[in-house]
Amino acid sequence: MNASLASKRVLILAFLLTAALSHAEQTNHVVLVGKARFTVIAPECIRIEYAKDGAFVDAKSMFAVGRDAACHDFKLSHDSDAVTIDTGRIRLRYRAVDKPFDPDNLQAQILRGKEWVEWRPGQDNLQNLGGTIRTLDQVKGPVDLGEGLLSRDGWYLLDDSRTHLLTNDWVEERPDNGNTDWYLFGYGSDYKAALKAMTRIGGPVPLPRKYVLGAWYSRYWPYSSKDYREIIDEYCEHDFPLDVIVMDMDWHKDGWTGWSWNRKLLPDAEELLQWFHQQGLRVTLNVHPADGVGPQEDMYDEFMRDMGEDPSTKQVLLYDAGNKKYLDTLFKDTHEPLEREGVDFWWLDWQQYPFTRSLPHLTNLAWLNHYYYQHTGRNGLRGQSFSRWAGWGDHRHPIHFSGDADTGWKMLTFEVPFTSTAGNVGCFFWSHDIGGHMGGRNEESYTRWVQFGALTAALRSHSTRSSEMDRRPWKYSQQAEDSMRIAFHLRSELFPYIYSSVWESCTESVPLNRPMYIEYPTREEAYRNPQQYFFGDNLLAAPITSPGEGTNKVAQQTVWWPPGDWYDWFTGERYTGESNEVVSADINRFPLYARGGAPIPLQPYSSRMSTAPLTNLVIRCYPGTVGASTKTTLYEDDGVTTAYLKGGSSRTVLTYRRDHDRVTVTVSPAEGIYQGQLEQRAYVVELATTGRPRIVTLNGKPADADYEEKSRTLHVRVPPQSIHKAVTVSASY
Repeated sequence: MNASLASKRVLILAFLLTAALSHAEQTNHVVLVGKARFTVIAPECIRIEYAKDGAFVDAKSMFAVGRDAACHDFKLSHDSDAVTIDTGRIRLRYRAVDKPFDPDNLQAQILRGKEWVEWRPGQDNLQNLGGTIRTLDQVKGPVDLGEGLLSRDGWYLLDDSRTHLLTNDWVEERPDNGNTDWYLFGYGSDYKAALKAMTRIGGPVPLPRKYVLGAWYSRYWPYSSKDYREIIDEYCEHDFPLDVIVMDMDWHKDGWTGWSWNRKLLPDAEELLQWFHQQGLRVTLNVHPADGVGPQEDMYDEFMRDMGEDPSTKQVLLYDAGNKKYLDTLFKDTHEPLEREGVDFWWLDWQQYPFTRSLPHLTNLAWLNHYYYQHTGRNGLRGQSFSRWAGWGDHRHPIHFSGDADTGWKMLTFEVPFTSTAGNVGCFFWSHDIGGHMGGRNEESYTRWVQFGALTAALRSHSTRSSEMDRRPWKYSQQAEDSMRIAFHLRSELFPYIYSSVWESCTESVPLNRPMYIEYPTREEAYRNPQQYFFGDNLLAAPITSPGEGTNKVAQQTVWWPPGDWYDWFTGERYTGESNEVVSADINRFPLYARGGAPIPLQPYSSRMSTAPLTNLVIRCYPGTVGASTKTTLYEDDGVTTAYLKGGSSRTVLTYRRDHDRVTVTVSPAEGIYQGQLEQRAYVVELATTGRPRIVTLNGKPADADYEEKSRTLHVRVPPQSIHKAVTVSASY
């Protein structure tokens, strides 16, 4: 009798579900079956909830801030005792029973290529491609990176059941009621779709401020105001670019935690900040907040009074990031005055107590990363974080600081795949201690590290408190300095390409440093060489990570070239795709290849690469496929505000076409406007690895061009003109 009643109950439920189906599809795309709720986020993602008490969570979580995101294309069907949700990529079947999910009542079929693979609760993700870890502190070589979103199994289950919830202006514990809150990602081999689905529910990766993508100087050392001024002058004298100056913990009074200027070293701190800005530099200060605000601090009395406490007690209030009044007051009295003096953003160097006091299951790192990002994003500015990785959802707070890594070769070797694999959890922009933080001086590895750093999110040199570890390149041998100058200059010249690629990362949800398998998921070769990666769409890098031999320190690296033609950036040598080879490079070069036919936007070298006006756009093109056109986009905006989110930006399409005896490069009119936009610019079209042409034209008329025999490069110079007019350069052979 009970079984019969249960069967009737399921049939009634199915009938009621059918009646409500049309309304559900047209409103919130939610399927409610008893104590279970399913929400289609995207064809590749379904939210799966079970609430024992029927109280489902609609609030945003620290991971899932896109609760309103939903897909319009799915089919709902039912049979006698189950419902099936079909998104096209996921067929999820649930048998309505009054108990939590298990392999008997919940299954999914996921489309992988031309086959369907099965998923059930509790199933291991056997072919996961890895994620990332909080920090490289104390790491000297390869370590387990945990799980990421991407897997050759074609699916991943993200458990959001215990993640804290975001209210209108704070954070709160999730009710401990044993409910289930899962996100099933089913994408087959379409890794880009998986990442897109993750940012749909987890929020997009925001565009960092442009200057943090430049060159940084950082060192744990008690520098004085005089020292800082001399260092900046030395960068100019030695012909190295610089965009950001980092003031490590000696900027403040003695102690691990500090908020007041160290007047012994920096008697004119306020003037120094203004001087930095006059030099075109931005400034970040290192903070270790854990000890709160002590009586020795300049703002102690004000802070205590704002907290409703008596300053005469000289007590130190326990640091509590989970307490809104405490954290708001701390920032008001310690951070905001320094920001008014000229501090641009903060280096949160949190390594202390893992959890907040008020919310014992909330990590300090996760909440402070969120808070710092929101705080620095006031008044129309882009938020800007600089801190260790705090886990799922922290992709919304770039860029990330990878910690105090070792200086050895094993660490450099591991840091290459560590950087690209991190994209599998949305950590698209790592900033490393270039050269390693501690472990002793290693001149050659530092030089190779700079080459790698030049093709990451930030070229940030840093080191620990050691007299031999100063990362200024001119403190090394002439050979090392000259090699590093090449890499620094390359970074500066590539900057328009880099910023455009970062914009693409944010809009398309693809890492800046991306594993080969994201672009070629069905090719086995794409999984076999983690020492190489795509840097944006059209550059392939395989940094040298081992000692070289001979006077010129020649070293080797294995490279796999995907389909198409690829050209060595330094020599112009052509490599045919779908092949492997061990290549060699001396200390002045490293394996870096440009995609044939792809216009690469560059700029002339600038000592302030991130803020130099792009008055001269260089467009380098290597030979493409005959009969094919290739387009790339130059992206521009004001670099620091959120105006780009409301259309305040510009995109210029660059097109390369190669016919049998003719190559044509077109610069389309710029689309969009933003504050500070140039109205005119000059162009240099560089056709690399080509012969001397018979005729060169600019907009159909004879052009100013010269041919460089040694590099086999044609340079076509276009005088300044409106960015809103098309430019067409043709070379006939």
